[in-house]
This record gives sequence, structure tokens and C-alpha cells, in this order.
Amino acid sequence: MAEISLDSVCFVGERLSRPECVLTTRHGDIFASDSRGGIFHRRADHSSRIYAGASLDLRGPLLPNGFALNRDGSFIVAHLSLDTGGVYRLDRVGQVAPILQQIDGADLTVTNFVLLDDKGRLWITIATRTRPRTAAFRPGVEDGYVILMDHKGPRIVADGIGFANEVRLNPAGNALYVVETYARCLTRFDVSEDGELSNRETIAEFEPGEFPDGLALDSEGAVWVTCIVANRLVRIERNGRRKVMLDDSDDAYCREVEAAYRAGKMDKAHIDRVTSKKLANISSLAFGGDDLRTIYLGVLLGDRLPSCRSPVAGSPMVHWDWS
Repeated sequence: MAEISLDSVCFVGERLSRPECVLTTRHGDIFASDSRGGIFHRRADHSSRIYAGASLDLRGPLLPNGFALNRDGSFIVAHLSLDTGGVYRLDRVGQVAPILQQIDGADLTVTNFVLLDDKGRLWITIATRTRPRTAAFRPGVEDGYVILMDHKGPRIVADGIGFANEVRLNPAGNALYVVETYARCLTRFDVSEDGELSNRETIAEFEPGEFPDGLALDSEGAVWVTCIVANRLVRIERNGRRKVMLDDSDDAYCREVEAAYRAGKMDKAHIDRVTSKKLANISSLAFGGDDLRTIYLGVLLGDRLPSCRSPVAGSPMVHWDWS
């Protein structure tokens, strides 16, 4: 499978603010989180708007990180706050309502991502219990966890995660992939019918300078992972074999951040710089287009969404046919 040329990357949108997470639909919709307090939406006709909201349930503005699309057009948003996190519903007229603010009697802290599955369940990642969260940007801090919220209520189904980031279920719904950003690995769990997780397995470990963040599955069952710092898009097959599909890395920058990481000195400044040619800390991806072979990338530092063509189609998510 041929690597994607960096020269082929083009851009969608403009004047966005930290569009960290991106979703698409069959109808040509592109959605991205926006740190100004809402969700960016570009329609198939290229018109766009931002759905923003505020709530008395929040001590400050809504800070969307990962999010999911509801069938009714509203959004389920992971609120990435420096203080307390949580999961909120944002509708298209700006109303914000809490969905989950505590687990086991404790406030949710670094709420990173939320996935809606075909059974209506929510899979929520809490990156770390460590405060400040930058103190978890190092080896050995494994206090992130995964929450499952279903008809039984919310419960922790996986713990001891090295900075829990994005998650995806396979099409059969019997395996959950979890990105561990600062443990620098991709983890897979078996999923029972009632959502319990077992048989934790490391599928892939990442190389120096690669800090995995977002993921998506393709039609062949491989997992595509975005890496911040290295600005690489890596495809991992079921047997663990990996291939770099898109690369915009700066070797000197990767060595610098790697040294800080290994010394336990990595902090926010190390991921707040752009040293790449085109990409700006790619953090998530979504397959879209009529054939599910157009990739849209979320970024931490850019104000547009990079886009490129994939040699293989993506696997459609639960919201793919919703508008």
C-alpha cells in the first residue's frame, strides 16, 4: 500500500480554533470541535457555521475535545477543562445540558473523548487523574480510565490506562481499541454483550517522537492512528504490522521532545509548537467522501482541517447515515 504524498494534502475550513476532533457523514457533512465553545459544521454545499453554547452547569465556557453526533443532530461533547471535565449535550441552538459530571462520587477530570455505539451506549475516556494533566506527559503514569454509560448507568470498565485518548469499536462490536497517548501504545479489549472488557492486549507500540492520539478503522480491519509531535499517520494491521501512511515529521523536534519525555520533563510547551511543513499536530481522523476514501484530519494547532485521499476505504461509524 503506497504512502500518501504530503504534497497531495489540501485543506478544508478556515479560521477554526483547535479543531481537535473531526467527524463526517454520507451526506457530505464535516464536523470539528472548536475551542471557542462549540462544533464547526461544513455542509456539502460548502456553507459553514459554528454551533456554540454556554451553560450555568459549567464554571467557564464549553471546551469541546472529542465529541459524538446524535441521531437528532445534537452533539455529545467531552468537556476538556483545566478544572473539572464532564460530558455535555450541545444542540444546534446553543443549549448545553450535562450528561455526566461525576463517577463513583468524584468529579470527572480530564474528559478526553466520547464514542456513541449502535446500541446507544457511550464510551467515555478520562485521560488521567493527575493534576495538572501535564504531569501525566511521561512514562509510568497510568491512571486514565474508560467509562461505559448505558441503561445500567455509568461505570468504569477499564483502568490503569496511560493517558486514555480516543476509542473505537470494531464493526462487530466485540473489540474496543484504546489509544494510550503517553504509554505510547494501541490497546485492544474484548467486549462482552453487556459491555464488560477483558483480555487486554497491546496491539502496537509507537516509536520515539510518536505520541498516538486519534484513530479510525478501515474496511480491511486495520487501525489508522494519528501521532502528535511526529505528525505521522500510521496504519496498523490486525497482526500488528505497521506502515507510516503520511509523514510530516521534523527529526530535530522529535528528538527534543523524546528527550524531555524520557527525562520526565515533557509539558504543554512541547506540543504547542508547529515545526512541520503542512500538518499542525494531527490529532484525529475521519474517513469521508462518497467512497469513504477521503481522510479529514483534526489538528491541535492549525486553523484548517488537512485532507487527503486514502488507498483504502474507511469503516463507516454509527452516525454515517445521519444528517
